[in-house]
Amino acid sequence: MTKAFKIPPSEIRPIAVGFGSCYASDQITVDGRRVGFMYREAPDNKVDSGWRFFSGAETQEYTDNPANFEIYDVNTIANYDPSITEFLDAPPGSAYARNAAGVFEREGPSVEPGA
Repeated sequence: MTKAFKIPPSEIRPIAVGFGSCYASDQITVDGRRVGFMYREAPDNKVDSGWRFFSGAETQEYTDNPANFEIYDVNTIANYDPSITEFLDAPPGSAYARNAAGVFEREGPSVEPGA
């Protein structure tokens, strides 16, 4: 099944270039919701940034279905929600969620690899 993205590929601008790939929920790229929760884990490979992006409204059932996620360049997700860009240099182990005011806050401690 072909997904209908909220932002056509021809409209993707260079906002956060060079960060690598990430996983993101269709609730962001198809439904057009902004990022509500993001975390960074150790990368899976050389091109993976380790970033994982969610709207924050996904149910466990939704999250358990791999068809609801795709691999994107981080720049693509930054086009959907430019507010993520200030956090992209955070180390693996970092996680952020939007608070009631819609501002990202750190979730738990940031953990440096090997710490």
